[in-house]
Amino acid sequence: MAMISKLKNNVVIITMYHFVQLDDFQELKPLFSKICSKNRLVGTILLANEGLNGTVAGPRAGIENLLTFLFSDPRFKALQYKESFAATLPFRRLKIRIKKEIVTMGVPGTDPRKASGKRIDAKEWNKLIKDPDVLMLDTRNEYEHEIGTFKNAISPETKRFRDFPKFVDECLSPHKHKKIAMFCTGGIRCEKASNYMINQGFKEVYHLDGGILKYLETIDEKDNLWQGECFVFDERVAVNKDLKPGSYVQCYACRRPLQVTDLDSQLYEVGVSCPYCYGKHKDEKIKGLRERQRQCELNNQRKKTTHNTNF
Repeated sequence: MAMISKLKNNVVIITMYHFVQLDDFQELKPLFSKICSKNRLVGTILLANEGLNGTVAGPRAGIENLLTFLFSDPRFKALQYKESFAATLPFRRLKIRIKKEIVTMGVPGTDPRKASGKRIDAKEWNKLIKDPDVLMLDTRNEYEHEIGTFKNAISPETKRFRDFPKFVDECLSPHKHKKIAMFCTGGIRCEKASNYMINQGFKEVYHLDGGILKYLETIDEKDNLWQGECFVFDERVAVNKDLKPGSYVQCYACRRPLQVTDLDSQLYEVGVSCPYCYGKHKDEKIKGLRERQRQCELNNQRKKTTHNTNF
């Protein structure tokens, strides 16, 4: 189980999602904005008719106030969240966005509220993926899979989640693949993917409850089968098995996680390009990226004298 010192890492980060009918999702936006701003929380929250998805960070008291607000609404009683910690805020500001989907697949009729695969906790997961009849799918994107996964997991090699249905249609068969076990970062993608697969006729579909983050949070160290690091969608880039910030940095231009050796490449320019995307951007975009990087550096210099996470 991940053991993290709150004294050194006093920023609390929660990743949360819940598929639930929200007819008033647009009216919820100012309410979330108010509670988060009042409690000095930053991050991203997505709201749609199908539910809520978000990652926010801030002081412990602020996070607790947000959770109290959420759980006071009966619709969020079953909301799942995972905790991790950091020494600095992994987001620059608060963004609350209205969306068509809280995780975009783009297939009409896909609705985990109606049906989804069987949730499997960490210990059950370890047993399940050792079953030779089980096909284990990593529903994350290719670049996420490359920096960490479970042994023998199959990557669909997708660039984005909306590519997943095409992989299923072209590569999988309900008649051949009888048992499917899926995982993702926090559980939201594999839960939606499980509904799609059920709709395509797959009968025995499982997904890791709470995703990789919950697995790392709850599994004992001796039983931990995770290999590598886990990509996260914030400035930490990745976390290790202890849920502490990992060893990767991110190319802002293409969003790909980079190893230290990638930074030595002549094709790497901070905020502008990396060995994986160099030469793929138009001159106008490169100009904009360089200007953005200049502004970021100026902002970071100002933050050094004003930024404080001692809540």
